[in-house]
Amino acid sequence: MGFELTASMMCADYGHLEQEVGDLERGGIDSFHIDIMDGRYVPNFAMSLNDMAYIASIASRPLDVHLMIEHPNNNIEIFLKRLRRGDTVYIHPEAEYHPSTTLQKIIHAGMVPGIAIDPGTSVETVYEMLRIVKKVLVMSVNPGNAGQMYLPYVGKKIARLLPMKGEMDFKAYWDGACSADKIQKFAPMGMDGFVLGTTMLFGKGRPYGEIINEIRGAGKGML
Repeated sequence: MGFELTASMMCADYGHLEQEVGDLERGGIDSFHIDIMDGRYVPNFAMSLNDMAYIASIASRPLDVHLMIEHPNNNIEIFLKRLRRGDTVYIHPEAEYHPSTTLQKIIHAGMVPGIAIDPGTSVETVYEMLRIVKKVLVMSVNPGNAGQMYLPYVGKKIARLLPMKGEMDFKAYWDGACSADKIQKFAPMGMDGFVLGTTMLFGKGRPYGEIINEIRGAGKGML
């Protein structure tokens, strides 16, 4: 079984965003990862609602929207009405009083519900939510900025999480400092996908298709 590759669009060239989306789709990317930050839950501002809506309007591949915002339940509708059925929306459980309520709104809108797990969040604290969601985004860095260093202790958490996939019926995705050695180690363990940013995909001066094909080719030898 292969793994999915999603492009972290906060790392894209915003002067040529339409071209970036087209080049990534022609290069074989599976989805577009949209990081939305409010400057409160994380100490940074990133993509906006309008950025997300524009990419949704021109992309043929799904969006994976990662809401790094406080109390997403207060404003979740303004995101959901600008997405397409089948797009994914991740929330951080720590950012919400009743995260299951927000997840139900995502489900009722026809989106794929997901949670993002910070490096300091244990699997045990989100155990019951694993029965609700379809995707779990495991942060291997503290959320908020691109180009951070991998936190090694996250690997042990992933090893505890992956055996639960069958029982709970979810997929697991890697986000942050995604390098070739991480894919080589964690794809065979059962990680379903990887978010690609500046470490492997963007700013390399090479066609996206070449890079994506190399990653997939290496993956075929591992799985």
